Amino acid sequence: METDIHPPQLHSEHHASSDGGGILHEDRARGRISQVLLAHGALRIASGANGILIGLYLAGLRNVGGKQDAGMVGMLSAVSFAAELLASIPMGLASDAISPRWLMTIGAAVGAFAALLFGLTHSSLVFFASRTLEGLSAAAVVPALLAYLTVESEDSPTLRVKVMSFFELTLLAGLGLGGLVASQLFHVWGAGSFFAIGAIYLLCSVLIFTGAIGKRRIALVSPLAGLKNAFKIPGLRHLAPVWLCVNSVVGLWLGPTLPFLLTQSGHCNQTFAGVFADSPGRVGWLLLGYSIIFGLGVTGWSFLLLRISVRRAMTITLLAMLPVCAGLYMLNHSASFSPLLRWSLTGATIFGIMIESGFTPAALAWLASTLPPQSGRGAAMGIYSVLLSLGAIGGSLLAAGLGQRYSVDGLLYGTVAVAAMALVFLHWVPRNARERLPA
Repeated sequence: METDIHPPQLHSEHHASSDGGGILHEDRARGRISQVLLAHGALRIASGANGILIGLYLAGLRNVGGKQDAGMVGMLSAVSFAAELLASIPMGLASDAISPRWLMTIGAAVGAFAALLFGLTHSSLVFFASRTLEGLSAAAVVPALLAYLTVESEDSPTLRVKVMSFFELTLLAGLGLGGLVASQLFHVWGAGSFFAIGAIYLLCSVLIFTGAIGKRRIALVSPLAGLKNAFKIPGLRHLAPVWLCVNSVVGLWLGPTLPFLLTQSGHCNQTFAGVFADSPGRVGWLLLGYSIIFGLGVTGWSFLLLRISVRRAMTITLLAMLPVCAGLYMLNHSASFSPLLRWSLTGATIFGIMIESGFTPAALAWLASTLPPQSGRGAAMGIYSVLLSLGAIGGSLLAAGLGQRYSVDGLLYGTVAVAAMALVFLHWVPRNARERLPA
């Protein structure tokens, strides 16, 4: 039976009891899973808003004589990812030994404190401490949430694809709505916006605590045994190099470096560099538009992945990154182009973005399908988060160096390089016998 996810309710393939009480129990369980996913979406909005606020805030300090530059902004992003990297495996192990519900709740609360801390001072030391705490917050939430979702969808491959696609949509909510929220809050409150972000984090903590009560109890295993089993999973070893490359792209584009380049004052022969220096609030609208386009692509892929090999889907999405970069490069040097040519390039680039959007749900569905029962899923998802952090750190450092030297073009150069490497590494990813999902 095909299963769909329609927030705020998730439809499951689990059969309810024939009595009314069993049906009511199933409805409540679906509602709790929906609540957790929606809370994660709100958490991502807060996290995304915080990252954009940092770029806008530091660009504002720079514009009035501060010493901040693109290198420092990139380093702040890398520090956050580094903290997430170091903590992800321990947090994943913890989610195998204690309730993921508590880890997610505490992680959201730590994120609230991190946001509040950033707005209290202009000290660089405090800035780095805040970003470290934010990385710890993400490490506590993401592995535990993915382990929770893997268990709740283990009886239904089609439900798993839908859940992982919706998980990706919550990330997009953070990018799009987070940028919009950040730009509007910054326009009204300036540094005080960090306190509003902290309040959103606290609300998410409450929603997760009241919602993450699984219908089934996640099997708790020995942390060391879970880690040992996780490292033996072939899916992790095969996917790791590709995942590192793709998440380098995340670090290149979704950290605070891009908003900094778009809003810093200065003269440059690139169309996008400093384009929003006089109106930083437009950064949020740009990111919202991007997220809508990307989200439409993810929604389409949530149906396509039921009909084609997820490995083939990963190949298609990686190939799409190359023409997208070409389109963005031409638009970044389009001062002499006619309006018709600009709009044609924009339309083609948008179509490419929709195609490339399917990589994460395909990769997560492929990875989840390779996890055997009782394998220490929290540890496995902790390793997944480590790979995400390693890639994002590399991407953030690339953004700091390439953005400093080549501005927006530098981000495009880095993206082409890592996308090409990902395509090479994808040849070592075997076809999984369970990857073709019944429609």
